[in-house]
Amino acid sequence: MNRLNIFSFSGRFFRKPTVYAVSFFLVLSMPLFSSVHAADPEFSVIAPLASKSLLLAGVFTDGRAVVVGEKGHILFSDDQGDTWTQARVPTIATLTGVFFHDKNLGWAVGHDAVILRTTDGGENWERVHFAPEEERPLFDVWFKDDKTGFAVGAYGFFLTTEDGGNRWSSKMISEDDWHLNQIKRSENGRMYIAGEAGMAYRSDDEGQTWINLPSPYHGSFFGALPLDGDTVLLFGLRGNLYRSEDAGENWQKIATHTKSMLDYGILLPDGRIFIMGLGGTMLVSHDDGKSFTSYQQPNRRGILSALPIENNDLILVGQGGVKKISIGEKDK
Repeated sequence: MNRLNIFSFSGRFFRKPTVYAVSFFLVLSMPLFSSVHAADPEFSVIAPLASKSLLLAGVFTDGRAVVVGEKGHILFSDDQGDTWTQARVPTIATLTGVFFHDKNLGWAVGHDAVILRTTDGGENWERVHFAPEEERPLFDVWFKDDKTGFAVGAYGFFLTTEDGGNRWSSKMISEDDWHLNQIKRSENGRMYIAGEAGMAYRSDDEGQTWINLPSPYHGSFFGALPLDGDTVLLFGLRGNLYRSEDAGENWQKIATHTKSMLDYGILLPDGRIFIMGLGGTMLVSHDDGKSFTSYQQPNRRGILSALPIENNDLILVGQGGVKKISIGEKDK
């Protein structure tokens, strides 16, 4: 749910602001659940939602995995994703992004411009921002340290905080109001935002100012993945994936052999790159993103995030909850 429905007609995009979904495919196949209230005495039992809920993002920090999704669901696991516990959460808004500064301090964002914060590793959360009157969901969140952070979302929504999330300020990073889908930082300090309608942005001063990057494609981008130096990948609709070696000034289209929407990318310590998408699509590269091999999960469920954990395993996050797979020394 980190996307609004996007309609294309004669090369122009028409957005439907009242319905938030990854795609019609996910909406039609999404199971229905009753909400769990934070006061329920069994709120922290082992959560069946791990295999049933639509989950949209996750992180793995110091041995703990935390995933977020529809109806305010947040789950955490301390055993490499074998079992999950449902957290206490003060919202039923769909949550679309999560970021942890360390094992204890983290933030999650979602619909109704909600921002949550945890100081105990994701077991309990407090609401630090809520603005349903904006009618602009937030899609992703990133923090430089325990004080300075950014949240991005629909219609150019860009929020900043300098006090750990107690107060948030809105700013414009572009004259356009295209959706800002994902924010990432490279090891050299450059920051990137993947946006709607082929828009991509870069900051060279840790998020203070942003520039529009030349667009290699006019369809929406849903993810960016900075690699070593100034190399960065950008990916989105219809299997489109582009690679730049000069921080986004020039782009090369990379063959993906798929038309599935691509949502999320990760770089493993061993150098392998994984790009995930709808239909259970997994792309794997062994050469710094210059070429990819396409695989597909047998259940064909959409993958919206992936968490590299121990023992060469991945936790896939998306339609139908979480799934742990082994990638070993070979791609599976």
